[in-house]
Amino acid sequence: MSERAQFATKMGVIAASVGSAVGLGNIWRFPYEAGMHGGGAFIAIYILCVLFLGIPVIIAEFIIGRSTHQNANSAIRTLAPGSKFRYVSYIGICSSIMILSFYSVVAGWIAEYMFQSLLGGLNGHSTQDYAKTFNALAGSPWRSILWTYLFLGANFLIIRKGIQKGIEKISNFMMPVLFLLLIIFCINSLLLPNAKEGLKFMFMPDFSQVSPSMVVGAMGQAFFSLSLGLTCLLTYASYFNNKTPLVKSATIIAVLDTCVAVLAGVIIFPAVFSFGAEPAAGPKLVFEILPGIFGQMPGGYFWSLAFFILLFFASITSTISMSEIFITFCTEEHKMSRKKATRLNTLIAMVLGTLCALSFNLLDDFKIFGKTIFDLFDYVSSNILLPAGGFILAVFVGWVMDKKIVKEQLTNSGELNVRTMKPIIFCIRYVAPAAIVLIFLYVTGLF
Repeated sequence: MSERAQFATKMGVIAASVGSAVGLGNIWRFPYEAGMHGGGAFIAIYILCVLFLGIPVIIAEFIIGRSTHQNANSAIRTLAPGSKFRYVSYIGICSSIMILSFYSVVAGWIAEYMFQSLLGGLNGHSTQDYAKTFNALAGSPWRSILWTYLFLGANFLIIRKGIQKGIEKISNFMMPVLFLLLIIFCINSLLLPNAKEGLKFMFMPDFSQVSPSMVVGAMGQAFFSLSLGLTCLLTYASYFNNKTPLVKSATIIAVLDTCVAVLAGVIIFPAVFSFGAEPAAGPKLVFEILPGIFGQMPGGYFWSLAFFILLFFASITSTISMSEIFITFCTEEHKMSRKKATRLNTLIAMVLGTLCALSFNLLDDFKIFGKTIFDLFDYVSSNILLPAGGFILAVFVGWVMDKKIVKEQLTNSGELNVRTMKPIIFCIRYVAPAAIVLIFLYVTGLF
């Protein structure tokens, strides 16, 4: 047990865990979800979901991981011998591989946009030109595959070095830079001519727009953004030392993750209103709308380059955590060397990532249940596997796990006074499972 790797510093714990949660879900997905759901009301409901759903499930994953210092399969087998709950580890592995595969395609596009920004190739074009640029990239098999492989190569170089020298070291560097870039972008956006309209859209909620679909959408976004149910936070918690305060760490991670999402909105919505773009533009906002906005700003070259660097950092801090789920499982369950497990993880992601990249060109007519391979991976992982994983983990900690162990983990064996213990346990046992079931029923069309 003592030979197992651990994070070296408290900063490493927070930076790596926040990096695991912070990704394209915050900076790419959150703004367009908020835009399509009317802004302020969506954000208010989203924050409530983070408080009453996100933090309790993070704590549940932390309790399992830190109490055993093992991967998800071994941890649940240790805590409840013979329990079928251990199969949640396979849900996490399947989810992480699926997400890593299609996520790397999008991250590859971001890497090319970062490269094009560096060369000045994204300056001085119309919105129609940016649409053609993106369609040309996604429609080219070799370009999409090349950038997907380059991104996975960068991911490989980091994770092969292990916890302290790889994941912790890169997270300690990238996360402060990411927050610095966010703040610089926010200051710039707040100085734009119609910034007030963008802030009004974000922070003056019109609750008459609240609908069941908005509430479920906000819960789903919180789930996706925080990577709940993926077991990556459980895996990271297995590297925590016994003095790490779980409730405090979970709260910090959720707050910082939410701050990144809100700051992304502060960057985008003032710019959208200042340059006459549509806040409900959807997923194309990053690749087709924002480059045009940057081109109209003073110093557009710098803003374009910095933004895609920001997105690249957010992407890779998430993919290294997703990779760690599979790697930890292989090294501990099958006694595989870390180097071999890392190579296998990357090879699988390359094969499946190739199929996802081809979904926009050569395989765009190949459909499974009416979806391309890319869309199928996205839908199954985000809307089925993650909610299922989160539900199982919450139920396991709330109803199956020994209450004494839960209390010991929350209080660090009595060293900490956790005043919110009863509300936390209540949310883990009742609120989180009920909310997750609601998400699942809605997105599958059963409710």
